[in-house]
Amino acid sequence: MAKYKKKRARELKHDRFRDATMLVADRLAERVAGRGRQVLYVLLGIVVVAAAAYGVYRWRQKHADEAEAAMGRAIAIARAEINASPPANSKDPVFSTEQERAQRAIAEFQKVVAKYGDPYRTEARLFIARSLLVTDHDKGVAELQSLSSGSSETALLAKFALAQAKEGDGKLDEAAALYAEIAKLNATIITPESANLRLAMVYNKQGKKKEAADLLFNIVSAARTAKDKDGKAIPESAASREATQELLKVDPERHKQLPATPPPELSL
Repeated sequence: MAKYKKKRARELKHDRFRDATMLVADRLAERVAGRGRQVLYVLLGIVVVAAAAYGVYRWRQKHADEAEAAMGRAIAIARAEINASPPANSKDPVFSTEQERAQRAIAEFQKVVAKYGDPYRTEARLFIARSLLVTDHDKGVAELQSLSSGSSETALLAKFALAQAKEGDGKLDEAAALYAEIAKLNATIITPESANLRLAMVYNKQGKKKEAADLLFNIVSAARTAKDKDGKAIPESAASREATQELLKVDPERHKQLPATPPPELSL
């Protein structure tokens, strides 16, 4: 009986040890399982976020492609040929009058404004404003005025178009002020050469022959003496070549004083 009790006590002790061991093991298993679920959830979250990011990227890319295609179609219309007797089998858009082309272009660019965000919306508004100069001149000028504030490329293009509109309207003082402002910006999309060339032509229209000749001379002289970082002559721009022809008309004597055109570089 005593041996039985001792044996039973050992069994009970062993059972308690086993129970305690199993309890600890179960708890560890639960922890590991919980962590496994956490890791799984994290991995699933990463996959979901990555898939969502890729979906957004693909949507944006598709959206940008659609916007660029829509802008391309509208620009093709804005630059389409004008022919009083358009051919029936032409694959490219052809219009019988400038008014008709401008109206169609406005309609196409308005689709871009309605559907897409910037930069396409603002660029489309610029094209609309330029077309409005044909269909509703005052409205076009007002739209260019509203787009010309700021330092973006579109704002600069709008300001240049506004200056051209003012020049065409005979508002030469306003045009000259805008061209001078653009020249000072030293931008690449509308270079100082291009702006100063237009400014010189406005001066000439105002009867300011000397101011026009000085500006034209400076444009060409600077272009013909310009060097790159290796000391080689930089080819003249289209604006400089046009300034040369304008100076010949405005002041032939001053034209004779221009530096010689640098010889072309010989390629080895």
